[in-house]
Amino acid sequence: MDALRAFFRGLGFVEIETPIVCTSPGVETHLAALETKACGHVKYLTTSPEFHMKRLLAVGFDKVFQVTKAFRDGELGDRHNPEFSMVEWYRVDADYNAMMDDTQALLQFLTKTLWSSHVVPEAPGVRPAIDMGGRWGRIPFKVAFERAGLGDPSAMDFDERCLALVDTVEGSIGRHAPEFLIEYPADMASLALLKSGDPSVAERFECYAGGLELCNGFSELPDADLYVERCEADLAARTSMGLPLYPIDHRYVSMLREGLPRCAGNALGFDRVVMLLTGAASLSEVIAFPFDQA
Repeated sequence: MDALRAFFRGLGFVEIETPIVCTSPGVETHLAALETKACGHVKYLTTSPEFHMKRLLAVGFDKVFQVTKAFRDGELGDRHNPEFSMVEWYRVDADYNAMMDDTQALLQFLTKTLWSSHVVPEAPGVRPAIDMGGRWGRIPFKVAFERAGLGDPSAMDFDERCLALVDTVEGSIGRHAPEFLIEYPADMASLALLKSGDPSVAERFECYAGGLELCNGFSELPDADLYVERCEADLAARTSMGLPLYPIDHRYVSMLREGLPRCAGNALGFDRVVMLLTGAASLSEVIAFPFDQA
């Protein structure tokens, strides 16, 4: 953690803090928030600090990062803990390519700091040693599906595509060296900007190393109407799936209407990074008090 903070401070980032208890945890269908009550109001433990961090960009901050706890229900196992450590950072006047550059530089810096080399150890029976050096591959979503023998993902419906991604494609990415999965289909954009010149895909990426998904980042969507449109589509999907309905963050919408500068951000699961760097097979090896001992 000391090395991580040194990395960001060396690049001129300001470390900030945002609320753990929030009004909206986001409305995407994959999010299962933990509800709480404070001063008579229903609130949620944050699933990500992104809304508040981008509100800070809108009032003049240009490079911010934070280390925080995030919370997601229904996720428990070797790679999931309901409470986990997240590192999130944002740059003004940047896009998803800059975020990938940051991610590679950060993880290479941490590896070199810990091991004095670019190789992280194997997790016996789980993943091989990983060479973190060199230029990491950037694999378009469509190419990754084709490489895994699944053909064109645009021919699949949304649910079929998501299942194939988790069951087949993710395991083929970054096995021996880290790779970025980029340019997700537009209906998987999340809060990402659609790609200039090719609106069928989004300027979104995730990084994989040794079978571990480490982060999720994108060029940020600045359009309030499109953001609300995506939220309403997610809420309709949540209704059809029988999932809880979370409130849209209207303060965030107001900020977008007032103007969010061109920016990009990334959310990195730090516990998984520690797993990778230390050759650990599960989160319980790197979290002092995992869920069953908390």
